[in-house]
Amino acid sequence: MDIGEPDGQRDDQLAEKAKNGDIGSFEVLMRRHNRRLFRLIRSMLRGRGDVEDVMQEAYLAAFRHLAQFEGRAQFRTWLLKIGVNEALARIRQRLHLVAFDDLPEENATAVEPYGVVRTPEQQALRRELVAVLEGAIDRLPDDYRQVFVLRMVDSLASAEVAEVLRVSEATVRQRLHRARAMLQVDLRKQVDSVIRSAFAFVGPRCDRMVADAIRREALASAALSQLPPAKTL
Repeated sequence: MDIGEPDGQRDDQLAEKAKNGDIGSFEVLMRRHNRRLFRLIRSMLRGRGDVEDVMQEAYLAAFRHLAQFEGRAQFRTWLLKIGVNEALARIRQRLHLVAFDDLPEENATAVEPYGVVRTPEQQALRRELVAVLEGAIDRLPDDYRQVFVLRMVDSLASAEVAEVLRVSEATVRQRLHRARAMLQVDLRKQVDSVIRSAFAFVGPRCDRMVADAIRREALASAALSQLPPAKTL
């Protein structure tokens, strides 16, 4: 998982220590940028096994080439560019993108806003909504998905996304706009396909209602049969 900078050490300071053989500093850098690198590589490959393999290769490449990091760009930008290169190398090696795979299983529970307590039903619904959104993002074309993940999920600035992906800022903005539009269409279709099943009154609920009605009707009939016959005038 990503961590912040509790010790006040900047990435470039940690990188400088790692250049001098401090493995602990490089470990901090890996933990600090794990999630961001995972999301970027996953947006390119989508298969979890491949993602973790490529992440390992990216970290090894970064460690071996630390001497080339001169601090002119942010360390995370430099690392993400290495991640892109390693993912592209895997794609070229396989000659095609991997097929859609199951969404990665996350062991960590999503962090809730302070003071918010969700019921088990609310938590289950939230997981389902997240799965629906991740599925829609996965269905975006590659170029649009990468931009969307970096800009909207990881909150990188357009300029940094442009540097990582080696495109112009105008291209980043255009792809982000298009990605949002495609997501809206995709999610709207999914909502439309299930909206008629909302407030369903089927299965056990329907059976129970029918049984109750029949039981009450039987009781009413039995009660009426006990009444004395009406007197004729």
